[in-house]
Amino acid sequence: SDLWQPTTQRLQSCYDEAVRLEKLVKDLESLARVDSNNLKLEKTQVNIIEVVKKVLLNFEAELKNKAMSVSVNGFCADIFADKDRISQVVINLLSNAIKYTSKGGNININLSETDKSIMLSIQDNGIGISSEDLPFIFERFYRADKSRNRKSGGTGIGLVIVKSIISAHGGTVDVQSVLNEGSVFMVTLPKS
Repeated sequence: SDLWQPTTQRLQSCYDEAVRLEKLVKDLESLARVDSNNLKLEKTQVNIIEVVKKVLLNFEAELKNKAMSVSVNGFCADIFADKDRISQVVINLLSNAIKYTSKGGNININLSETDKSIMLSIQDNGIGISSEDLPFIFERFYRADKSRNRKSGGTGIGLVIVKSIISAHGGTVDVQSVLNEGSVFMVTLPKS
């Protein structure tokens, strides 16, 4: 019979697809919010170090699974920013760093400041991004890892959201990356 037999593999595949679609919808919703509000920011005093540490707690299980080490270095003053949005930035950048770094890899988070701004950099020793993909990674739905789309489950808008939020705060986000050596994302945000 040509009837579709519900094997474990097929059910797993359906489930994976459902999870992927749900993630896409969530990402699209958060992208729509970032767009439509023209980002109304609810600014308060934000301690970036606390935000980073709290986000790291959320990733504890994933980091343990991949036997990855994370170091947080440096210091910066509090900034006047939208805490939830800044948390989202840290979540997106950190989840990418974890996703694209092999077991036993390292992530270094560095904080520093100048008179008017603070800098946050997240560096990994993961798969890196090729020089031809690098200029496009902050564009909507652009995926550098085409061969691994399904497996890595990215929707190609995590970095778009990062860029929108940072821009709305009057900050910048830059990236340096070498294929097979790793990437570093550098966020600069004004203190007020």
